[in-house]
Order: sequence, then C-alpha cells, then structure tokens
Amino acid sequence: MVKLTRIYTRGGDKGKTSLGTGKRVPKHALRVAAYGAVDEANAAIGLVRLHTADMPEDALLGRIQNDLFDLGADLCTPDEGKDLGYEPLRILPAQVERLEREIDAMNADLQPLQSFILPGGTPAAAHLHLARTLARRAEREITRLGAREAINPAALQYMNRLSDHLFVLGRRLNGNGAQDVLWVPGGTRES
Repeated sequence: MVKLTRIYTRGGDKGKTSLGTGKRVPKHALRVAAYGAVDEANAAIGLVRLHTADMPEDALLGRIQNDLFDLGADLCTPDEGKDLGYEPLRILPAQVERLEREIDAMNADLQPLQSFILPGGTPAAAHLHLARTLARRAEREITRLGAREAINPAALQYMNRLSDHLFVLGRRLNGNGAQDVLWVPGGTRES
C-alpha cells in the first residue's frame, strides 16, 4: 500500500521526476508523457462517474480507474534488467481479456452502427467520449514510447481496448444507442 505523508517534495522544481526505478528523467520524457496521458484519461473517467453513481456501470468504471493506476505504475517502471528489490506492477493479459468480454457483452444489446457517432447524448455518454479520446491520446503516447524503449505489450493492448470499451459503454449509456448523435456527412454544408 502506498503511504503519502507529504505531497510536495520540491524534487521536480528543476524539471525532473523519478521513475519507479528511482532514475531521474526530464518531465517531458516519453515515458512520463505516456503515463501522464493515462492519468488524463483516468481523470476524465472520474468525470463520467459523476453521472453514473447510481448505475451498475459505475463499478466497471471504478475498476477501470484502478487498472489505469496499475498501468501508470507499469509505464513508470521500465524493465532495465536490474533487481529492484520488488516485483514491478504490470498490466496482465487477463485485464485486456476482461475488457474484451465486457465490450462483447455490452455490444450484444446494441443495434449495428449506420453512421459514425458525434460525441454527445447523455451527460455520461458525452464525458465517456471525452475519456475515449484521451485514452486514444494515451495509446499514441505509449506507442511513441514503445518505438524507443521496451514496454509491456499488455499495456498498449489495454489502452487500445479501453478506448473501444468507453465507446461501447457510451452507446449503452445513450439508451443502448437510442440517444446517439449521428454524423450526417455533408449535412451542414448548405446552412
């Protein structure tokens, strides 16, 4: 369990931060950008939960938020082949598979899409679309990191499935798609 007794340390005052290995890196390092983007997606899911507190889907979102902290810890601790004195927390394939099962279960109740969907509908769905776009940004940052350094493949897979999960959950919270806002290609050109 993490215990924080002091929130500010002044350790980042010169633009550096510590990874899970203790190594100091610039705050703009690819690894820091990747887990920072994951944190942004997590915060957006917190906004969604303001609208789902009395819904069964809230438990899914709470678990996903916890998974995202695990993912941040995974990305924060590079595998440098050194004994850290502890087992680093890593996203597991089982976490990716759980997202896939949930996507399949939710999608089974939805009508097939006939158009792309514009972000909107219910407040919960609109916030889910924001969280989905932030998850996609986190995925891009993770792929940028993975092009330069080794990453846990399940971390990238988790972010890829998460954006799909948030999209399908948004449709579910839009009355199983009844309140989806559909894109009308070229529909506003003659206004």
